[in-house]
Amino acid sequence: MKKVVKFGGSSLASAEQFKKVGEIIRADKERRFVVPSAPGKRYIDDTKVTDMLYTCYDLAEAGKDFRVQLKEIKDRYQEIIDGLELKLSLEEEFKTIEKNFKNKSGSNYAASRGEYLNGIIMAAYLGFTFVDAAEVIYFDENGECDAEITNQKMWERLEKLDAAVIPGFYGAYADGTVKTFSRGGSDITGSIVARAIKANVYENWTDVSGFLIADPRIIFKPEGIETITYKELRELAYMGASVLHEDAIFPVRREGIPINIRNTNAPDDNGTWIVESTCQKSKYVITGIAGKKGFCAVNIDKDMMNSEIGFGRKVLQAFEENGISFEHVPSGIDTMTVFVHQDEFMHKEQRVVSAIHRLADPDRIDIEGDFALIAVVGRGMKSTRGTAGRIFSALAHANVNVKMIDQGSSELNIIIGVSNADFETAIKAIYDIFVLMQI
Repeated sequence: MKKVVKFGGSSLASAEQFKKVGEIIRADKERRFVVPSAPGKRYIDDTKVTDMLYTCYDLAEAGKDFRVQLKEIKDRYQEIIDGLELKLSLEEEFKTIEKNFKNKSGSNYAASRGEYLNGIIMAAYLGFTFVDAAEVIYFDENGECDAEITNQKMWERLEKLDAAVIPGFYGAYADGTVKTFSRGGSDITGSIVARAIKANVYENWTDVSGFLIADPRIIFKPEGIETITYKELRELAYMGASVLHEDAIFPVRREGIPINIRNTNAPDDNGTWIVESTCQKSKYVITGIAGKKGFCAVNIDKDMMNSEIGFGRKVLQAFEENGISFEHVPSGIDTMTVFVHQDEFMHKEQRVVSAIHRLADPDRIDIEGDFALIAVVGRGMKSTRGTAGRIFSALAHANVNVKMIDQGSSELNIIIGVSNADFETAIKAIYDIFVLMQI
């Protein structure tokens, strides 16, 4: 078996954290390919190395003296090296960085040096081969990662190695210019490496023991999610849950490689498994709850709307013409409602209303703001009767008025619309009925 292990910034913020990571890797001989992030915060008021690099480069780009800031970054790494008792010098690397900063090599290059330098330290600490991500991750002229070329080059480079460290977050254009991922960071690199070597598991180590059923800022100590499918994860992420970015999932999803979210500070916890599909039943009927505030509903009424061919297209064209995307479009016989982000819509609302009248000739348009949308997601809902009834019962007991409900044909999720003021109350009520009452 082969495992790819990615460690986030908090897992590598100090020498002590490095030692924890080293113990985790050495505890399993299958953990042979390591993707490190740049050092994160050591304490609450600390600064991430990536942010330090941005600040340093901004000074360089403005033609100002940046030597003090660069030395602070150098000292951060030296602290880690000394703490690990390594005979390693980054002097030449910092000379190159200073030269390239003076030559204004770009903020992408600057930001990538955090992972690059941490990768060198990690490789020296573990005795693994260091592979510069700029040599194996390729970006096209549009700034998008070329998945197929990258997969081939990564495989060619790694197939001959028993173990390697590949820094996360960046790659390069064909001319060698460094390019960072715009979102997803080192998580994407780990996924790319896992796909290339056909790993059995992609372990993503961070500072939490997997995903939680609900937002801990709303629910006190919510239960964790043991297993979640890609589809469930996408539904929760779309509705605001803080989970892996879609770009970090796609490379392993297409190969059927499971992802295991683990906690560096609690390595014995099983964490959360992200899989393509599973016959395992969820511990609860629902897998997770997520939601977002700040929506408004545009209600369009027209008699015999359902028999008018193209009516829905005409309405949505009005939003498209004004550069506004929609979230949900529940409809009835003579009504159609379009949910949109309020902050995007409010400055264009009258233009949209005029466009709907011009294109679709409705009888009446009514706009209502300050909505919140909540997604209740779970593969177990499909085989469980009365799920929607339990949701409505819980919300009714909590004095929450449901203003919209939308359930997809997959029966994987139910979207509920409530007022912004009822958002937290609604999530607590749903969590209580499906989780607390089952414990």
